[in-house]
Amino acid sequence: MRGAALVAIAATIGNFLQGWDNATIAGAIVYIKNDLNLGTSVEGLVVAMSLIGATAITTCSGAISDWLGRRPMLIMSSMLYFVSGLVMLWSPNVYILCLARLLDGFGIGLAVTLVPVYISETAPSEIRGLLNTLPQFTGSGGMFLSYCMVFGMSLMDSPSWRLMLGVLSIPSLLYFAFTVFYLPESPRWLVSKGRMLEAKQVLQRLRGREDVSGDLAVEWLDTLLGANSMTCLLALLDPLRGEMALLVEGLGIGGETSIEEYIIGPADELDESQEPGADKDKIRLYGPEEGLSWVAKPVAGQSILSIASRPGSMVNQSIPLMDPLVTLFGSVHEKLPETGSTRSMLFPNFGSMFSTAEPHARNEQWDEESLQREGEDYASDAAGGDSDDNLHSPLISRQTTSLEKDMVPPASHISSLSMRRHSTLVQDVTESVGGTGIGGGWQLAWKWSEREGEDGKKEGGFKRIYLHEEGIPGSRRGSLVSLPGNDMPAEGEFIQAAALVSQPALYSKELMDQHPVGPAMVHPAETASEGPVWTALLDPGVKRALLVGIGIQILQQFSGINGVLYYTPQILEEAGVEVLLSNLGLGSDSASFLISAFTTLLMLPCIGVAMKLMDISGRRRLLLTTIPVLIVSLVILVFSELVDLGTVVNAAISTACVIVYFCCFVMGYGPIPNILCSEIFPTRVRGLCIAICALVYWIGDIIVTYTLPVMLSSIGLAGIFGIYAVVCLISWVFVFLKVPETKGMPLEVITEFFAVGARQAGATKNE
Repeated sequence: MRGAALVAIAATIGNFLQGWDNATIAGAIVYIKNDLNLGTSVEGLVVAMSLIGATAITTCSGAISDWLGRRPMLIMSSMLYFVSGLVMLWSPNVYILCLARLLDGFGIGLAVTLVPVYISETAPSEIRGLLNTLPQFTGSGGMFLSYCMVFGMSLMDSPSWRLMLGVLSIPSLLYFAFTVFYLPESPRWLVSKGRMLEAKQVLQRLRGREDVSGDLAVEWLDTLLGANSMTCLLALLDPLRGEMALLVEGLGIGGETSIEEYIIGPADELDESQEPGADKDKIRLYGPEEGLSWVAKPVAGQSILSIASRPGSMVNQSIPLMDPLVTLFGSVHEKLPETGSTRSMLFPNFGSMFSTAEPHARNEQWDEESLQREGEDYASDAAGGDSDDNLHSPLISRQTTSLEKDMVPPASHISSLSMRRHSTLVQDVTESVGGTGIGGGWQLAWKWSEREGEDGKKEGGFKRIYLHEEGIPGSRRGSLVSLPGNDMPAEGEFIQAAALVSQPALYSKELMDQHPVGPAMVHPAETASEGPVWTALLDPGVKRALLVGIGIQILQQFSGINGVLYYTPQILEEAGVEVLLSNLGLGSDSASFLISAFTTLLMLPCIGVAMKLMDISGRRRLLLTTIPVLIVSLVILVFSELVDLGTVVNAAISTACVIVYFCCFVMGYGPIPNILCSEIFPTRVRGLCIAICALVYWIGDIIVTYTLPVMLSSIGLAGIFGIYAVVCLISWVFVFLKVPETKGMPLEVITEFFAVGARQAGATKNE
């Protein structure tokens, strides 16, 4: 995971520059207004120009990033930072300075909006929360270092505000170098544009592994071929080789998803006198050792996830106003150990699929060229070497079915599953595999069912499955068993698994109308869109996610962070800190800068704690734990303003409340809204949707910033903090009822849950 972590650190230099700029302008404006003889309104405009620029660029940044990619936008952000720094260094008058601040705002808007998206799309799910807290850490670190620089320059006889602002160009050069020469493009964005080879190469670099392509080898039992019904579950070989397939599955929007349940146990538990294909409900799974396999049998009514998904269930009725989404996500995390690990709990060593028949095929490795040499094979459209125009490593490979003789291959633009006649496909795996999970205990699989239709012809159904283990430990025959550690299911042991079953993302209606032989997928390049997919915003799951994203962003802005920042110098002055520093020979401005640097420094260890807890306790729990502390801090601040306990006591109470507020805010409400917004939207519209949420964020920032002085003069600090406390209370209720827990879950599963939850909520409303 070192590759993904280093890439995330390099990307968050953009947030470092944002924090640096925020602190620098706060210090430099003291000297700018005296040097350029600025009035109060023009002074405010100079400070606000970056905010205006960030808001303006956000309106189009998401759609453009979905079109051109994440990396080009980050490169543009670094260039804007650099150019704005040079212009601020030169600024001969206030007009040029405002223009430079506008360019700086453009760079800030791009970085703040797209860095969380970029990290979410490149990070493994088990450390996605940790890495997405880095922007908060680097931003605060930039503020601290900038305040230290401003404090040092304030000790000079004639501090230069141009030099303070122009220093921004130096770290901007480093950011530019990293974005151009080090940062790769997001693999999920590459897959969405059909650039499969590039996506594979990026994943190899990020994961430090050579094989991420997701070639599958599946044995199709001869005894099932003649049956009226045939169902096989095609499971991935290992988490890295399956990641390409997972990314392809993330391209779907608005599919019909059902929740099913399976009991999974050893295949040898079947009655030996019973033909494996006799029971139409059974699904066969293949394990890591030769001859080792299991059988999955559909059941109903046992899974926590399934129970939680039923409209009107007791789980959903326990809290009338709670969004079914929260219940669905919670049902998964109830059984998930708080370790942050993505190692699959379902078949932890399920590394390869070996034949249980035909020994001569056991050393035969699948490759594209050997399939093409078999002239009568139904091959994919790959032609040899790697190319972006083809899926050269089909996501699934399988044997010929009984349909093959009677049906013709699909059109050439379809990449289908290569098959071998009269042989068994075997994957030769030479490396040890730690698991098959795609994150959070989930496993990706496909199901292909072949059955006889009404007209007597064979028909097939192709389904994608996200499996999640459930159940409690047990040892007797037929019990539900969670697999501990790396142990395989012992004899007589069974596990219970919930499954999200849907049509594969690229198994389109047009493709089904062509009646392909076996499972097949349209190439991602065929479905790529040049511009933003605006119609996808009308999908119920996307609308549900937008409600969560917009709601938490606007509530965060009105939770009081700007007001507390504004009030901090005043209460610290009342506490006597500034007087103490003045007695040490520091001027009032220098003392103010040093106090701000100290306050920012206190945030860094708290953010470090949040980084540790983000993938263990989770986003939702951190919010529900820290927001009440914010409420209490604000209420005590109101109390200290209304009740006179003495200057020293009031100042001490206010100082303690401000420090506690800052520390708890940066642990929860500071980073988590951006983290959630980068996780809950489908790949094709992720940039567009997060831009909408970011636009709401910047508009809220402008409203709070410019209404604060008016509110201060009308209702005073006590009234302001009272309003902030009420908003924080509303925020807690909103998080409790509407915000699900997403820790450790693959992005593709998260968006699938939003689709299921939205449909369930609609069904409940109709009833």
